[in-house]
Amino acid sequence: MPPTIQQVIDTILADIPGAPFAQTVDTVKSGDPSREVTGIVTTFLASCEVLHKAIDLGANFVITHEPTFYNHLDETGDLQADPVYLAKRRLIDDHGLVVWRFHDHWHSHQPDGVSLGVVKTLGWEAHFDPATPYRVVIPPTPLRDLVRHIKERLGVHTARVMGRPDLPCSKIGLMVGAWPAPYQLGALREDIDVLVVGEINEWETNEYVRDALSQGQDRALVILGHALSEEPGMAYLVEWLRARVPGVAITHVPVGDPFRWE
Repeated sequence: MPPTIQQVIDTILADIPGAPFAQTVDTVKSGDPSREVTGIVTTFLASCEVLHKAIDLGANFVITHEPTFYNHLDETGDLQADPVYLAKRRLIDDHGLVVWRFHDHWHSHQPDGVSLGVVKTLGWEAHFDPATPYRVVIPPTPLRDLVRHIKERLGVHTARVMGRPDLPCSKIGLMVGAWPAPYQLGALREDIDVLVVGEINEWETNEYVRDALSQGQDRALVILGHALSEEPGMAYLVEWLRARVPGVAITHVPVGDPFRWE
């Protein structure tokens, strides 16, 4: 007999230090977790396209890293008459899907599950210290070549880059996703050659780097986009889950970049 979705959630949380957290966004967003699991889909974000793919796969449990209903807490009070929200809710309910967010706990895994997935995808495991998951030291590589490598491995079509193309980069601050500016600026004040991030507020981190460059300092910033920078962490979750939930089909469905570049 397959486990229930709640049993799968409990199995996941059993491997997270301090879990379950009293204050967290990692809650069931829709559906009945007492149902038996028919399959699991992991994704960065449960878009309608991802939900349709889960349905096609026969999976009724979607594990998403980011919100399903357009705000951090998945609050839907202002959406009750919104046609986009209502159509998405119908899609979930009509197909008996359970959507659960796995954000705070996955980042609290030792080491950070998202960072580890990104490092594995980049082929930097040999340079990764679990004690410092947001810092990687690789052989010196010109910034232009480093950016090319990251784009190829993560499937990023367009990266936003500041810094000398020939700047030798060895000490890398790896802060994928959406870290607040004080953390990003704190990393730039440390002994790193380049800061690689998911997204920024465009009046904060980039302006610090712009001023540093105008002062003749060697700094570099690479912006990949939030979804593409963290997706590998949810792809890695498939490998991590298979050892803990044997006999259940588990598939990663990438949400992809929401933008086109013209």
